[in-house]
Amino acid sequence: MECLHAPWRIQYILSPKPAPSEVSLFSRIAQSSDDAGHHVIARDRTCYALLNNYPYNGGHLMVVPYKQVADFSELTDDEMLDLMKLMRRCQAALTEVMKPDGFNIGVNLGKVAGAGIAEHLHIHVVPRWNGDTNFMPVLAQTTVMPQALQELAAQLRAALTL
Repeated sequence: MECLHAPWRIQYILSPKPAPSEVSLFSRIAQSSDDAGHHVIARDRTCYALLNNYPYNGGHLMVVPYKQVADFSELTDDEMLDLMKLMRRCQAALTEVMKPDGFNIGVNLGKVAGAGIAEHLHIHVVPRWNGDTNFMPVLAQTTVMPQALQELAAQLRAALTL
């Protein structure tokens, strides 16, 4: 059996975990000024976008309202519009920077639906390419990331400021 090495995972494994809190990870990131450290690529009036630290595919990002809500019904119409507009801008930036053949865009509402952070609504934007599913995820349950998050975040920030 061949051993695959994912050195970026050890940082997560060894890092101190925050005590259980009513404040979600996304709320803590929203209040932080360390955008580079959290891979935040854009901030708007009522929402922000960041790269997923544990992506399904290269370029996987999330669009998150500042307000911690579990469902769309808890957002105002203006917050919904801002969320959708930022999602569209992020999709355009990913298209410019990464040139994908398509996208998976979706939301998991509730733990039963697969939400990892169920208490804070977020939209996943995942670029896809023809043939991007290969033997690695099928046989080795491993994804090969073609680009470092810091490098991609800088490119997307530049594309989003245009």
